[in-house]
Amino acid sequence: MPPLVLLTFNSHPQAVLCAVHIIRKVPDIVEMFIPTSEMLLTEKRHEILPLLLQKLRQIMSGYSPEHAVSGVTDPFLQVRILRLLRVLGQNDESVCDAMSDMLAQVSTCTETQTNAGNAVLYETVLTIVETKSASGLRVLAVNILGRFLLSNDKNIRFVALISLQRLVQSDHAAVQRHRGTIVECLRQTDTTVNRKALDLCFALVNETNIRVMMKELQRFLQSCSPELKEQCTSGIFLCAEKFSPSKRWHIDTIMETLVTQPLVQVAAWCIGEYGDLLVIGACEEEEVIQVTEDDVLDVLEGVLQSHISLASTRAYTLTAIMKLSTRFSDTINRIRRVVSIYGCCHDVELQQRAVEYNALFKKYDHMRSAILEKMPLPEKSTGAETETYIGEIKEKTESQPKSIPSSSQAVSYVTDLLGLLEESAHSTPVAAEVSSINQNVPNGESLLDLLDEAPNPAALPPLIAYNKNGLQVEFSFTRPPSTSALLVVNSCATNSSSSDITDLQLQAAVPKSVQIQLQAPSGSLLPASGGGSVTQCLRILNPQKVPLRMRLRLSFTQNGNQVQEICEVNDFPAETWQ
Repeated sequence: MPPLVLLTFNSHPQAVLCAVHIIRKVPDIVEMFIPTSEMLLTEKRHEILPLLLQKLRQIMSGYSPEHAVSGVTDPFLQVRILRLLRVLGQNDESVCDAMSDMLAQVSTCTETQTNAGNAVLYETVLTIVETKSASGLRVLAVNILGRFLLSNDKNIRFVALISLQRLVQSDHAAVQRHRGTIVECLRQTDTTVNRKALDLCFALVNETNIRVMMKELQRFLQSCSPELKEQCTSGIFLCAEKFSPSKRWHIDTIMETLVTQPLVQVAAWCIGEYGDLLVIGACEEEEVIQVTEDDVLDVLEGVLQSHISLASTRAYTLTAIMKLSTRFSDTINRIRRVVSIYGCCHDVELQQRAVEYNALFKKYDHMRSAILEKMPLPEKSTGAETETYIGEIKEKTESQPKSIPSSSQAVSYVTDLLGLLEESAHSTPVAAEVSSINQNVPNGESLLDLLDEAPNPAALPPLIAYNKNGLQVEFSFTRPPSTSALLVVNSCATNSSSSDITDLQLQAAVPKSVQIQLQAPSGSLLPASGGGSVTQCLRILNPQKVPLRMRLRLSFTQNGNQVQEICEVNDFPAETWQ
């Protein structure tokens, strides 16, 4: 076959096409076609014009009606030539220099009102971008893509956005000039165009345009499709963190983003934890904006009453309002009224929370400040250990309690108030709810039943859990013989210093595979010089018998100073958990 093709190669276009297919299937025989191909360089017949730069110039200099498509002379051949030039010029600067003038001519003279012309221009842009073209030529390519963004055809806009994304790193300034047009693409109704425009907008954000771009992106967040909200929100946070002009602006931007529906639950949680800081209004860089307690509650009540708020969002918001009852001092009565209103809500979850919070106000008001205490700040561990953090708070109000204890009970059901320690490498996490571990209790007894047992003391060595500046906390242990998984820890705090300790609180956290309950302490005053003691009972259920670890937090007042100490207890006797 090849000899026959060679015989007709010079005279029949079909033979040329046949040779192309043969070479693609058998690349090893390409050498025999090279001499004949060189002869075709001077061939005048249009059907077999080679892909050379001179031929492209010939096409651009004249008009051939028989080969024109929508007013563009032979766009298919132009595309083929441009693709070949792109291959030849990738690693050859001399080729790039030789074809620069021709590429500039194609870019400026090609008709832009038709798809045929746009196809030629797009191939020209790709050729410029993927070769070592001069900077002026690259700016011209970016401008062509900028014109594409103004097209009414969403497919052309999409192609332009993809191409600009490839250029934004190497030609950032040139792409930046079209920022307004790119932002305008965010207002289009097509989601695919919005997504590409969003990516490109985040790539264009810098220190000089951060304020303007954030306003545009937050406006887009208000109306974008649900599948783009996460991408937009994450991008706003990252850009605000990287290019923030001031702390005040950073906080305002984050909060403005949080109050939109995708992250309103996070906003409610943050306000519930740190709402008192909003009222204080301290700011180092700009003029303070005064926020009152009523202003904060107005925002949260607005979320509760909004018809677009999800049931889970309302639950977060009601919990945040309840937390503010320990942060605010002038609006307690208003918070009581709000909570009591939702005690009759049709939503069962919201009603349950409201009823339990009302019970805290009425029956257990003395425990409210401890139950709704702030999440502690992250702490670094000492020694050669890597950084570890106190886990998330699992407050009673956040864990959807099953019931409120009666007034005769002195047990505090603030489970893992300090958060959970890191799990043991050999332990399996279990749910924090007490009811979820009933299956681990022998004979089908519940944990609450076990905790009500009168323990039979066992001889276990005591442990000094904390001893610093005169304050000492000693643990003594007993284990009921009927339940080997249960450990009763009796804490005894004494004060050997020369000044009294008041407002003493002891809180504890254990690994996730272990459950803990704290009974109410015998008091909060430790007289000086060992004049008395404060005892407290901790009941620990360890069904998997993992090595016991505990993190303690002690808070107290001494000599008018508020003190907070955190320590880890890792040397429990083996008899306490084996």
